[in-house]
Amino acid sequence: MESASQQFDPKDVKVQLLLAGGHQYTIYLKSDAPVLHSLLTTIVARAYKQESASQTLFQIPINEGHSALCFSSDNLIGILTEPPIWVQQIEEAKPQYLDILNSSYIQIDNFLPPNEHERLIKYVLEKESDFVPTSTSTNDIDYRRSMVLYSFPEFTELIVKRIQEIIPDVISKLGLPSFAISQIESQLTAHNDGNYYKIHNDNGSPETATRELTYVYYFYREPKPFSGGELLIYDSKIENNFYVNAESFKTVEPRNNSIVFFISRYMHEVKPVICPSKAFADSRFTINGWVRRT
Repeated sequence: MESASQQFDPKDVKVQLLLAGGHQYTIYLKSDAPVLHSLLTTIVARAYKQESASQTLFQIPINEGHSALCFSSDNLIGILTEPPIWVQQIEEAKPQYLDILNSSYIQIDNFLPPNEHERLIKYVLEKESDFVPTSTSTNDIDYRRSMVLYSFPEFTELIVKRIQEIIPDVISKLGLPSFAISQIESQLTAHNDGNYYKIHNDNGSPETATRELTYVYYFYREPKPFSGGELLIYDSKIENNFYVNAESFKTVEPRNNSIVFFISRYMHEVKPVICPSKAFADSRFTINGWVRRT
């Protein structure tokens, strides 16, 4: 590609590779090295969504040829060069539409054994007086309405242990690169009549930036005493280098004793719950939380 084939003096260039998952590697290449040209070509082609951005495998000798750094081109996020190498951008008309990035999720039924599921419902009903109103980081009183129990040690360990058992398979099925887990957070919520949570994501602040996955475990009494309360997971598009929600979305039904996993950056919302009895015991209960990377 012409934009990535400029001629430079053949001297060493410090190249820092930025890979998916937060990984970084530093290598030294000649400015006229073919692999440097290929790296630049990959970045430019992907930026302009060209056919030449198809997946390739980079194999770069390191440690004086005693080792090799191998990675797929679709894991290359960017490169830093020292001294700087400027790539001529391609002049073309801006597209009149934005590509839609489809959201994906996994829902697993029968997450807890029946006896644990029943024990959890009994426990929650006994703790009704310990629930407090939820809030948001912006303190917007009209953005989220529900009740939450932040401390429930009798079940936190059970849920976290069960998630740890299945999380490698979840990460794989969602198509994510594996990552080291630093923490699995959890809270217990109750949505009753008229409760909801407007559209938001779960890792949009410095304090939440390391959240990679969101999970929601649903449980409630049978027969189901409420309606509504669906989880909408929006597809994404990129505007001004930020992920924003598209108009399209996936609808997740709150199936009893099921757990849902999805990527925390996805915009999502909880539709209003309709609970005619308005009794706490008839609420849509969840244990929800986040899997953080190191």
